[in-house]
Amino acid sequence: MLITVGQLLHGPVGERTTDGAVLVQEGKIAAVGARAAVAAQAPPSVTRLDFPGATLLPGLIDGHVHLSLDAGPEPVTTLLASDETSLLEAMAKRAAQLLDSGVTTVRDLGDRAASAVQLRRSIAAGRLPGPRILAAVAPLTPPGGHCWFFGGEVEGEREIRDMVQRNAAAGADVIKVMASGGHITEGGAAMWESQFSTGLLAATVAEARQCGLPVAAHAHSTESIAAATAAGVNTIEHCLWLDGADGVDRRPDVARTMADQGISVCGTLCGHDWRTKLEKEGEAATRSFYSRLSWLDELGVSLITGTDAGIPQAAFDDYVSMLELYAWLGFPAERVIELATVGSARALGLSGATGRLLPGLDADLVVVDGDPRTDLAALRTVRLVMTRGEPRTVHGPRERA
Repeated sequence: MLITVGQLLHGPVGERTTDGAVLVQEGKIAAVGARAAVAAQAPPSVTRLDFPGATLLPGLIDGHVHLSLDAGPEPVTTLLASDETSLLEAMAKRAAQLLDSGVTTVRDLGDRAASAVQLRRSIAAGRLPGPRILAAVAPLTPPGGHCWFFGGEVEGEREIRDMVQRNAAAGADVIKVMASGGHITEGGAAMWESQFSTGLLAATVAEARQCGLPVAAHAHSTESIAAATAAGVNTIEHCLWLDGADGVDRRPDVARTMADQGISVCGTLCGHDWRTKLEKEGEAATRSFYSRLSWLDELGVSLITGTDAGIPQAAFDDYVSMLELYAWLGFPAERVIELATVGSARALGLSGATGRLLPGLDADLVVVDGDPRTDLAALRTVRLVMTRGEPRTVHGPRERA
């Protein structure tokens, strides 16, 4: 397939081609660049899709979702009431929503009974439309701890190591550990309370590495962030730096260690949350809360774009609102696009497969109307999504002979 557009955004800031084209063969990007040069490499019988005035860029990455949760007011209640068949059907619809939003890769950081692995297999086999899925399966948590309902309750080092092995055997791509409490688990630890010692987190990391898997640590509190960093996790989720019920304690020494060790942070930003906070609490309070992202970036910590889709109000079809928060904080639009493609792919270990327009990488592409370099809202006008060479047209192109 030959796709021609008004401009290509290759992923990295500043890498742009006007009047460009991408040639896709056998699920891979075969050629990318100026229209005439790429078209000259296309076989005469190739399908040609032309999007005049549109922008083609790498598929977007959502580094933190929960496909098994419905984003409603009581997602846990809904999950517990769902049987396996209905849950998988609902997850498939949510995956399609993400894909239609231009998201071609997601990291699912907690589900029940390895449902995301089952969905991943169906998508990879072409039976269902959806993005590439990196699955964590059941997150590790103490008995009755945050997200116990996913089935990952553990107590002590032996049970931790056994659960890591079970998750790996179930097909996990990443091990998730709940280093702190959270806000959707009734009766569990508070967000500012730690759930595992540094030693137990280190045991999680060591066992995961034996299985060849990275570790993502859910950590809201400063204490849990510091412990996860000392344990050598790969990514820290949320990273709010909470110190008690009302305090915040951002520790530059810990953040610099994160940068030095290559530990990335996924801010898990819901468009509904930040805009509601802005409306209710005003600009100063909202900037103070979310400025941790700019602060981490300035200290050299790599950022992963993610929405936490599935928790209350975090919809699966509103990815762009999360990116618009970065722009509101002062990140240039091209830099935001780079974070959502190149940067997130690198942090998730996917640079050899996706994240930029480069021959040999998987054909994970999105075509949008307009120019997202000047207005990220253009990313909402999706014309075509392609994941590993499989096209999914949202709004039809003009086909040329």
